[in-house]
Amino acid sequence: MSLMAASPARRAGLLVLTLALSGAVLVIPVSSGAQPEKVYRIGYLQTSTREQQAHLVKAFEDGLRDLGYVAGRNVVIEYRFADGKLERLPKLAGDLVRLKVDVIVTGTNPNAIAAKRATTTIPIVMTTSVDPVGAGLVASVARPGWNVTGLTQDVGAEIWGKRLALLKEFVPRLTRLAVLTDPGYPPAPAIFKAMEAPARTLGMTVTRFDATGPADLEAAFTALTQARSGAVFTPGGAVHFNMRNEIAKLALGKRLPMMSTISEWVEAGGLMSYGASLRDQWRRAAGYVDKILKGARPGDLPVEQPTKFELVVNARTARALGLAIPSLLRLQADRIIE
Repeated sequence: MSLMAASPARRAGLLVLTLALSGAVLVIPVSSGAQPEKVYRIGYLQTSTREQQAHLVKAFEDGLRDLGYVAGRNVVIEYRFADGKLERLPKLAGDLVRLKVDVIVTGTNPNAIAAKRATTTIPIVMTTSVDPVGAGLVASVARPGWNVTGLTQDVGAEIWGKRLALLKEFVPRLTRLAVLTDPGYPPAPAIFKAMEAPARTLGMTVTRFDATGPADLEAAFTALTQARSGAVFTPGGAVHFNMRNEIAKLALGKRLPMMSTISEWVEAGGLMSYGASLRDQWRRAAGYVDKILKGARPGDLPVEQPTKFELVVNARTARALGLAIPSLLRLQADRIIE
């Protein structure tokens, strides 16, 4: 069959060349005009280990998939984990910049700060920032202005008072509260300051105890026990997030109720938490990535503040501490771990 005698569809798909030599016929596919799908490259920068981040990696990838981005098909995700070592963040952020990723997704403030210092042009999406304006990450929540946008965990200083009130409701006789902080977590001083006034209103004093790494935990718990602390509050930070199982075990061993900001601490054995869902934050971060890949400027995308906070209680831990869950808290709880 000659090329002209073939059907139009056949002609569009094949080019027939008759070779004089040996009389062979070479059939070469011709493109129908479809363009190959663009493959985007996303940087994922976190202080935690990959194991500690596994459920959040899944939430982020699920969010991307819902928007049509499938790893290995039209998106490549470059994962970088600092394994709890903040000093590694600048190098890891630099690696992503050298790879010329289309966007960098970060977790808590140290990750976002490292990324922002590494590039002023590649868009950065925060997922779990705290006071991003105060941290110098964005000019304002409504109009970030630079190359950083995304989500924040809190809605302002008042949330810390709400958390203390919930803890006091669970432990009415509480008068001394230990705040276990990582001095390398930039928001820690501001968080502690935000807790002082509401604590006084609730008849409590708050004392800060620092633990930089696993080696400091035993000493910190010995000190806060000697100070006759009646409970422990863990305000967060990626380093402590990595150690949450060890911290929860120590708190329970000292028979100290532990209040936290996210449910992962309660799943590890803490008593209760009140805050935004990290899984939801990471899934929603995919929406920011989608907008940026479609041409939106990060400086024009408002930082999203959580509109829903979840109250999670560990009933097993409460029983081990000899505490009954107040009926009102039981009604308010979004989830009770039995």
